[in-house]
Amino acid sequence: MRTLKTAKTLACGALLAGTTLAAAGPAHALTDDGRFLIYLSLSYSGNSWQSEAANIVKALAQTPPYDEMVELVEVISGTDPQAQISDYESMIAAGADGIVSFPISSTALNRVVRRGCEEGVLFFMYDATVTEQCAYNISYITSGFGENTAQALVNAMGGEGKIFLSRGVPGNSVDERHTNGAMHIFDQYPGIEVVAEYYSYWDDRTTQQETAMALAAHPDVDGIWAQAGEFGAIQALLQADPNRLVPVTGENSNGFRLALANPDYQAVGLAGVSAGSPPAQSGYAFKLMMEILQGQREPLPVGERNIEYPLPWVPADAVTLCEGDTFADGCNAFPEGLVPGSFVTEVFNPVLLPELSLASALEGEPTPGATIQPLPADVVVAAPNEPGINCQRCEPPADLYSLTKVEPTVEPN
Repeated sequence: MRTLKTAKTLACGALLAGTTLAAAGPAHALTDDGRFLIYLSLSYSGNSWQSEAANIVKALAQTPPYDEMVELVEVISGTDPQAQISDYESMIAAGADGIVSFPISSTALNRVVRRGCEEGVLFFMYDATVTEQCAYNISYITSGFGENTAQALVNAMGGEGKIFLSRGVPGNSVDERHTNGAMHIFDQYPGIEVVAEYYSYWDDRTTQQETAMALAAHPDVDGIWAQAGEFGAIQALLQADPNRLVPVTGENSNGFRLALANPDYQAVGLAGVSAGSPPAQSGYAFKLMMEILQGQREPLPVGERNIEYPLPWVPADAVTLCEGDTFADGCNAFPEGLVPGSFVTEVFNPVLLPELSLASALEGEPTPGATIQPLPADVVVAAPNEPGINCQRCEPPADLYSLTKVEPTVEPN
């Protein structure tokens, strides 16, 4: 049995004495070989996005000097909130220094997260969020994917037509925020009719199956608003009728970006934009957590730990193929055959994660010769408060669903 040298009781004692969690400073519950005990906690794990996000953390943990500082343990809980709660409890009991996690629920995990914070554990959520204010939320979901892609689809359709909504995982904060933003736009256009809505679990195969069933009932669909798994929607359209495609907005799969830029597909109706969730959020969360654990960066005050990751935005005319194994010179997609069509391209960020390469995302392997580079001093960008998404009793901004990437070309009614 591994022993722990723990000083977490100091942080907990300071809390009970009336100080804040933020004032407790970094925890140092090092393992007996002097490493930080970090858990990589996944809930849903059934798609390329989740695999890549996990692989990024694994690759960074093996990159010097983290390779001699971190003991990383991966735990996959599934889609049942109670299972992830139980796993969090086990991690806390084992003496975790930090937990970097994709949470399944924005609210169900709050109590166990709070207890972990009181014992000195750092919680860093990536992409999906929790409303417990002691946790850090590193997420792009407040940057407007839903509303911006919905407006882009409305523009491409001229403000009229039948659409499908291809959603994510039921009950997850990411899916809820995306759909709320999209419906805020669609509801302004009476000519837009949602004729099918289905959960695709952010998976290409499931999306293809669900879209195919929707097409059987509505072959005259005029557009598809999709979250991750959008490449599956393209496959379903091609299978139903390769001579009739429709505008599709979705996330960042390589196959989708190549399809958007394909002139033959454009000629039969395909249009759209690639935006959505970067798996790179996991790496950013991990590095930020490590800087706090090492005392290189001050913890943020409780209640100020919602951090916004920027929204990627790649219209068809902006798709640019990479020549190497990372993003360079403005490229944002890879040639067909180099990576699977389902590969989520936004695994790289030259500023935040210069240590990564394709091997990092595909295999969880460190880049040969790479070393961990410090994050920029001013890297943290505060995310707006959104009730039920990243805070509990808070007021949303007045411009919650304001457009930031696209302007209406069709006037709302």
